[in-house]
Amino acid sequence: MKILLLKRDKLGDMLLTTPMFALLRQQFPKAQIDVLANTYNAWVIDGNPDVNRVWSYQRVKEGGRIHWRAAFAQLGQTLALRQEKYDWIIVANGDASHRAIKRGACLGGKHLVSYTEGRERLVSNALALQPQMHETRRMANLLTPLGVTLPETLPALRFQLPAEAQAFARQWLAEQGLTPGGYITLGLGARRAKKQPTTEQIIRWTRHFFETWGLKTVFMWTPGKSDNALYPGDDEVAQPVLDANLPWLVPFRGPLKPALGLIFNGRTSLFPDSGLMHFAAASPGGVLGFFAETDVSPHPAQWGPVGPKALWLDAPKAVSQLSDEAVLEKVTQLLG
Repeated sequence: MKILLLKRDKLGDMLLTTPMFALLRQQFPKAQIDVLANTYNAWVIDGNPDVNRVWSYQRVKEGGRIHWRAAFAQLGQTLALRQEKYDWIIVANGDASHRAIKRGACLGGKHLVSYTEGRERLVSNALALQPQMHETRRMANLLTPLGVTLPETLPALRFQLPAEAQAFARQWLAEQGLTPGGYITLGLGARRAKKQPTTEQIIRWTRHFFETWGLKTVFMWTPGKSDNALYPGDDEVAQPVLDANLPWLVPFRGPLKPALGLIFNGRTSLFPDSGLMHFAAASPGGVLGFFAETDVSPHPAQWGPVGPKALWLDAPKAVSQLSDEAVLEKVTQLLG
């Protein structure tokens, strides 16, 4: 059997699809299981033993520019994929995406599986949307047309920390006088202020980490200005924390892969609802995730962190409403 999964989403979404890959491999150990992803998210499954091959492509439109070379490359790739003659092509989106369905239909598989909002003539095996399911389970549910029965507990997230991220972490920690497991990571990164802790909360929590457990805090945030339409950053939000000159706080402002190296070497992490929260959930130390106003924003029932050391708190309107006692109780659980 030959199976191709299309995954065009963000980095965290790709990570949340890895239990689906593992379940597919368990059910069909001899199948050829391939993934079609873009160059932005394909690296997330580098080294994944449940996948035979990753076909990656550059986005045709990035930053408002059209890359014609990428367009021609995609055309050649489509012809090559059609030659593979896949038995099943699965559009691995939690919602209906006509663009993704159209791409899947172009690849000429015998069966095309996707969530749809109704009748979709291109899809041979259409599934109704499941908005109340967690994203990991929504992905796994796409395997039911293949005869896969979902277990009560899905396989764990699978992520292999890139070697360069680990090498960076070792060097950076040594330069900062920190040791693996000797600090807590606290990050910003949610695009909505209501999901981020306040400066005062960060000061109080990190002081407690240091005075109670002797753990410094690596404080990280998304670089850039908040008004960047493509990649909004958190420099303005982070600055008041930096201005406090806390002796127990070590700032890190850098790209994603080095940040992952620090997260995976820390004792545990605290993050707002974001891609980094999901990666931290897959790390040995686990994560405490923050959600807010979930009657109108993503709910942890659908997007909460998953894993043996994944906890979350849901604030009525903003994370600023969470009590220190509630936060520190969760952190104590993770450290225990």
